[in-house]
Amino acid sequence: MRIKWHRSDSITSTNTYLTGLNGGDPEFNMEVAVAGFQTAGRGQRGNTWESQPGKNLLFSILAHPSAVDVSRQFFISQAIALAVSDCVYECLGAGLGQHVSVKWPNDIYWKDFKMAGILIEHSIMGRRIQHTVAGVGLDVNQTVFEGDAPNPVSMAAVAGHEFELEPLLQSIVDRFVHYMEQSTESGMRKIDAMYHERMYRKNGIHRFRDAQGEFSASISHVEPNGCLVLETDGGEHRTYEFKQVQFVIPVNK
Repeated sequence: MRIKWHRSDSITSTNTYLTGLNGGDPEFNMEVAVAGFQTAGRGQRGNTWESQPGKNLLFSILAHPSAVDVSRQFFISQAIALAVSDCVYECLGAGLGQHVSVKWPNDIYWKDFKMAGILIEHSIMGRRIQHTVAGVGLDVNQTVFEGDAPNPVSMAAVAGHEFELEPLLQSIVDRFVHYMEQSTESGMRKIDAMYHERMYRKNGIHRFRDAQGEFSASISHVEPNGCLVLETDGGEHRTYEFKQVQFVIPVNK
């Protein structure tokens, strides 16, 4: 596996940078752009990502998952979410790490607090994915958050000490490579099972909100295309695409 690294103290957005490479260098299997600070970091739903310079991990990975059919593109989201959550769990240790989860589709949570956001952008031709850019913003050593994002938390705030960024970054990239190499049918089923096991609010009945308002439901499963299936407390099954439903989470900030 040949990986090309792009490093910058400051950049507009690592996702924007890699997307601008139009598929990247054909001599490399993957490319990683990492920055100490993003002037226009992007999150899901058009949000920005708050990060103090040099405190957190801000990076994107350009990959070429040619073996992944477009109908199974959610596998890539699962792979990067598991890679990040795996490494956070290992750094925090079993006691604190047991509270790490993946909130559908791919946010990384510690209890009810958001620790990382992931933004994935695909370039698709026909039924194949030409290349994917997966951007990660992981709160590592920042302990003061001044923005209006609800419930942010960092690894340092949870553990009570700071972490070295470079080894953590390398571990996440290595783990992502490992998962992406399992893009066979059996490998995808295994990773799908791991993803479901790590899901935020995987057990019990919780509050959600859709276009009709709030309701109570439990998570049934996530379909291969990434749609979330909920079962209401009345026994009705509802299927949602991304952005069609929200978790109702108490604001603890």
